[in-house]
Amino acid sequence: MDDYRDDYEVSDYSDFYDVKPPKRHSFAKGFICGLLLTFVAFSTVLIAGLMLLYKSDLMLGVYPQTPQITGESETFDEDAVLDKLNLLGLYVNQTYLFDYDESDLAEGIYKGYMNALGDPYTVYYTKEEFDSMMESQEGSYYGIGILVSQDIQTGVITIVRVFQNSPAMEAGVRDGDVIYMVDGDEVTGQDLSAVVSRIKGQEGTDIPITFYRPETGEYLEFQVERRQVEVDTVLYRMMDDQAGYIEILEFDEPTAKQFKDALEDLKKQGMKSLIVDVRNNPGGLVDSVVEIVDELVPEGLIVYMENSMGVKTEYSADETWLDLPLVVLVNGESASAAEILAGAVRDRGTGTLIGTNTFGKGIAQSLFPLEDGSAVKITTSDYYTPSGENIHGKGIMPDIEVEMDDDSEEDTQLTAALEYLRTEQ
Repeated sequence: MDDYRDDYEVSDYSDFYDVKPPKRHSFAKGFICGLLLTFVAFSTVLIAGLMLLYKSDLMLGVYPQTPQITGESETFDEDAVLDKLNLLGLYVNQTYLFDYDESDLAEGIYKGYMNALGDPYTVYYTKEEFDSMMESQEGSYYGIGILVSQDIQTGVITIVRVFQNSPAMEAGVRDGDVIYMVDGDEVTGQDLSAVVSRIKGQEGTDIPITFYRPETGEYLEFQVERRQVEVDTVLYRMMDDQAGYIEILEFDEPTAKQFKDALEDLKKQGMKSLIVDVRNNPGGLVDSVVEIVDELVPEGLIVYMENSMGVKTEYSADETWLDLPLVVLVNGESASAAEILAGAVRDRGTGTLIGTNTFGKGIAQSLFPLEDGSAVKITTSDYYTPSGENIHGKGIMPDIEVEMDDDSEEDTQLTAALEYLRTEQ
């Protein structure tokens, strides 16, 4: 699954057209007024409800209540903005060398409006981007079979995992490769979900992607075929000393059921302890992670969220839980929903965290669809572990810190988990 930190056809706004005399259409007043009216419509439209929250990286929170949209702003001077946009429109209309599409200008204004907030998680999606992003959360899609993450500071998009028997693996893509260009356009710094939407597409078509391979310093271009990719988000097996091992790749729609099925199978095999591995897990759906944590902690709080109006939403576990020695493996790529799991297990005292400090994403996004088919994703809430800690920007320090030895064929963190469980059984 190509995803948040997965995967995503995005319109390319960077095309230049053949040089022609500028069109003498009345771009300015009518078009600019239309744009500002659209902004007003954006602030007054009745939000029909929150769409299903998307991935990892993506959206973890449910907005506790429909925001009260008034249509007015204390700081937004519409007349001044209209005047300046009108002036810019006159300059463009009378002097710009190339042809242009007015609808592209409009979409660019909306994107810029959201980007100006300075929050990498708050994004405007065109109708095409939004349709592509929401096309499938069923665990299958037409993509290339990669899991990716993005460094928020640098905007670099790195492949966390290339799935077995996927088009990406067949093409020669490797874990750790950096996605540099998609279909000829550099994507560093672009919104991750939009980039992944471009990678997805019609079954059987090829997408040219340029990767940077850090270990060799090479730039490699592959033509990768899009195919239906079916990926289990949960992998499990029984290990030595009857220690069950469950790896969660991300928290998607089918993940909770897959986790519960794995748990039941391991119990039937005589499991005496459990390792839950959320290393390199970019996050996902809040409902999915809450269902899973419900299996790992007793009755009580799992996580709570608080929005800008101070409204809290709590998620809690019931009285049934797995009362066995538990280890959760974490690292610097354990983010968002993975940190909800780690924080709940730590604070509720039902398990031990082993590995390295987590990513540190303690904010949640909500997705608002607009009437014209576009949408905005907005950071709406902080989230807090059961003890009341917000881990945004700092992550969660494990109880037992163990670095991964990249020069060893042994998984040193997993070995440390098994050794710890031997002392607990």
